[in-house]
Amino acid sequence: WKNEVVAKLTGGLAQLSKQRAVDYVQGRARLVDAHTVSVAKVDGSTETVECDYIILATGSRPTRPPAMVVESDRVLDSTSALDLPRVPEKLLVVGGGYIGLELGTVYAAFGAEVTVVEMTSGLLPGVDRDLVAVLGRRLGTLIKAIYLETTVVGLEPGAKDVTVQLDGANVEKGPQVFDTVLLAVGRRPNSDLPGLERTRVETDERGFVKVDGQRRTAEPSVFAIGDLAGEPMLAHKAFHEARVAIEAIAGDTAVFEPLAIPAVVFTDPEVAWCGLTETEAARGKIPVSVARFPWAASGRALTLDRPEGMTKLVLDPDSERVLGVGMVGRGAGELIAEGVVAVEMGATASDISLCIHPHPTLSETVLEAAEVFLGKSTHVYRPKRN
Repeated sequence: WKNEVVAKLTGGLAQLSKQRAVDYVQGRARLVDAHTVSVAKVDGSTETVECDYIILATGSRPTRPPAMVVESDRVLDSTSALDLPRVPEKLLVVGGGYIGLELGTVYAAFGAEVTVVEMTSGLLPGVDRDLVAVLGRRLGTLIKAIYLETTVVGLEPGAKDVTVQLDGANVEKGPQVFDTVLLAVGRRPNSDLPGLERTRVETDERGFVKVDGQRRTAEPSVFAIGDLAGEPMLAHKAFHEARVAIEAIAGDTAVFEPLAIPAVVFTDPEVAWCGLTETEAARGKIPVSVARFPWAASGRALTLDRPEGMTKLVLDPDSERVLGVGMVGRGAGELIAEGVVAVEMGATASDISLCIHPHPTLSETVLEAAEVFLGKSTHVYRPKRN
């Protein structure tokens, strides 16, 4: 079914490209110079494409630490994990970030016995702890074990299983056996492009292509977007960068300067945020007020039997302006767009409180969080602000 969905989406794009007179050449590209690309096509022939501008959009690939570079169909990365012919009985997920938790919860839902190891002191490093705490409680019912501050020091695949040695304070001593291991420790940009050295394009120490506000590289005719152009590695960020680059090429006034790039972790429950986070505010010593609305007080969350969520607003304490929004709960990824609009439009808590939200819905939690800040919430008591 997954492959059918992918085929439908890519087939639709192919048809749209044809309708818009876009020439599509499939193969491996090599930069000849800043205006010429040579493509080794899938049929064995070579085609040379000359152009005024080039946009590099080669994405990223999974990272594998040197100690975990092994050839085995039982040691997966985030790409191969999407094409498993079977559900593993015992799955070890190495990495407690976005990818590891998303895929780990998927396979746990399919019936796999999942163990997660994370080298830092908490899941989803960098994400606000109050949001992660809600997810963590739910994961405790889905996943067999989560080991924090734990690393993999040995990985030996066999014919029918993988023997793993873990190093951590709370891990049982001795080797552990899993029938599948998923490595989800990050991604790196695909900037090792053949012929890139023939241009003035520069990369940083992490391999990201350096770009300016229009996504233009040090080579005036070459642009870069998406994972290749830096964090965050998110598809919707790449879409927006593509529009900026195209508008710049067309001569329009365009620059990539979003106030809020939404991030969503597609676990169950979902975690989503945009704009300034509470963690970033604390790190930068930025004074903020935080208003939280628990979904246990939401009628809609109760009817869904999913009251474990929360919506919070990060606000300027003086102007009431919404600087950031965070959510955790069922469907949080659908709701965060309202937070993006609020941040980008410079909305205040009062603005949000004056916008009528439909009842009963989870979207009301955004309204309720604003009213918590103002001391006017119907369902949460907080003294009114002076």
